[in-house]
Amino acid sequence: MMNVRRVRIALWSVIALLMIFLAFTYYSARKGNEIAPVSLGAPFQLIDQNGAPITEAAFQGHPTALFFGFTHCPEVCPTTLFEMAGWLKALGDEGKDLRVFFISVDPERDTPEVMKGYTAAFTDRITGITGDPKEVEKLIKSWKIYARKVPTENGDYTMDHTASVMLLDRDARLKSTIDYKETTETALKKLRLLIGS
Repeated sequence: MMNVRRVRIALWSVIALLMIFLAFTYYSARKGNEIAPVSLGAPFQLIDQNGAPITEAAFQGHPTALFFGFTHCPEVCPTTLFEMAGWLKALGDEGKDLRVFFISVDPERDTPEVMKGYTAAFTDRITGITGDPKEVEKLIKSWKIYARKVPTENGDYTMDHTASVMLLDRDARLKSTIDYKETTETALKKLRLLIGS
């Protein structure tokens, strides 16, 4: 009987300690002591699909959607750009301030001319960004994007890369992402929240 009582006291002590820990964690988070967010993005000097210079200033002053991909992509990129064009159409005037950028992870093949023809097949609202491969690589790393060249059996290559759309606020800070093949309803909800912020 005494052993059962000791086990109960020990269990209640563990539960009390757990409750104290949870209360402390909640209180700390409410007081703003959570881990600082990761800093994303960095200054860059690249070119847009028209061959004009473009810098990080393009992401400032308006809500922005960024997608990193490449024009030789067999599925993810054309699907995502098609969906982005649909989101823009569905938003109509509500999304007039939203800027959308398609940043190449394959600048060796994605020249401004190639990017312009590719994005134009979906909508005139998406701006392609490409340029010097070393500068593109710096931009990719600054946004913590995964991108890797993968050789193919025919001696060519493809690119593995992050498939999410990044949503930035008017100060070019990451607010949310839209995952690959997320529903249109969810994507539009996230975009409306971004536009309204």
